[in-house]
Amino acid sequence: MSFPALAFVDLETTGATATADRITEIGIVEVDADGVREWSCLVNPGTPISGFIESLTGISNAMVANAPPFEEVAAEVRARLDGRLFIAHNARFDYGFLKNEFKRAGHDFRATVLCTVKLSRKLFPQHARHNLDSLIERHDLTVSSRHRALGDARLIHQFWNRVQAEIAPELLDEIVRKLTARPSLPVHLDPAAIDDLPEAAGVYLFYGENDLPLYVGKSKELKKRVLSHFAADHAAAREMNLAQQVRRIECIETGGEIGALLKEAALIKQLQPIHNRTLRRNDELCFWQLVEERAGEWRPQLLLASELGCRQQEQLFGPFKSAREAKRTLTELAREHRLCHALLGLEKVKPGKPCFAHQLQQCKGACVGKEPASFHSARLMAALGRQRLEPWPFAGPAWLREGDELHLIDHWRHLGTAHSEADLYALLETSPPAFDRDSYRILLKALDRMTPLAAILANEAAETS
Repeated sequence: MSFPALAFVDLETTGATATADRITEIGIVEVDADGVREWSCLVNPGTPISGFIESLTGISNAMVANAPPFEEVAAEVRARLDGRLFIAHNARFDYGFLKNEFKRAGHDFRATVLCTVKLSRKLFPQHARHNLDSLIERHDLTVSSRHRALGDARLIHQFWNRVQAEIAPELLDEIVRKLTARPSLPVHLDPAAIDDLPEAAGVYLFYGENDLPLYVGKSKELKKRVLSHFAADHAAAREMNLAQQVRRIECIETGGEIGALLKEAALIKQLQPIHNRTLRRNDELCFWQLVEERAGEWRPQLLLASELGCRQQEQLFGPFKSAREAKRTLTELAREHRLCHALLGLEKVKPGKPCFAHQLQQCKGACVGKEPASFHSARLMAALGRQRLEPWPFAGPAWLREGDELHLIDHWRHLGTAHSEADLYALLETSPPAFDRDSYRILLKALDRMTPLAAILANEAAETS
């Protein structure tokens, strides 16, 4: 085996978030040429343990009241882990908690990590479930104290022993090597930059030699997505070229995927990275707006997004990235639906004279009175139907909660992100941004998660009355 020194690790914690919650117990089973040694320690988390966590683990606030805080046991924990393969079930959880605790204590902790969930999936793909309870049942593991750190660390060690007995050493060694292999990083990128990448949702920025952004991307799992850029089997030369230019990585965590999408779109427009071809700034964004010139007679007028008032969204169709695209789309619809180019403003003719399309029998004759203008208007509205801007369904602004973030939206404009309701109301005082096509598409898909702000204000008024 490539790793002669092993550490089977399990933690109990006050919750599931490594950056906010704390460790309450550590259990380690050390295995090496000298044999097997076990160690465990209760840890004072410095924060209350909830009733749910106490009922799950059996660890109470009274039990940890006189236990040492993590910084007092950090040196011993590190001594037991240094130079060993760090093995845990759902290792990202345990490793993430320890990294954060060491960081708070002023230490940098790194280890080669093996996750037994991933190992079980690789070795036993025929099974659907790979949680610890499933492994206990499937491999007949002996339970001593479930949901206690040392008890669960012992279970992981037992699973490892079962695997060694059942799987050919060459195959096990190969799979462990693959699961613990570090990515092939660009020569100029510090490996420490990868270890410090968050696992959460957010946006990442690649910087080059001159410290200008090369690329902005987003992901629900930042670390996993960033590492994919440095895979050995690049699908395209452009991806390989980008990887070779990276000198520095910056990450911005968000409450979830919607925040990441909105932040990515905004940063790309602001920074204009050379490797981003989509979501670029487009100052020519525009709409077709139908205007009623006479009763029942509607004509399209081109309206720039920059001229669009925050709540001026009646009879809008688009958005289009430029006036050229808008006119091309209207021309194609006119040909498909035999609409009059003259009434659409696509061709100038004298009143009462036929448009060129009518001469080619591609217009039903609204230009020469053969088709009532009201009929033509109805057909125009039907033709544009698929291009219609979705009406804003609320009387005013709405908000969307994502993790600990609150996104404020008004008429498809993202007004900003807050972390409290007080900050949310402060955003109402800011000037609304221009309509953005990418934000519109992102927010449209999240419409069912929005809550009108007026409903919150009404509830608050009812509670105080």
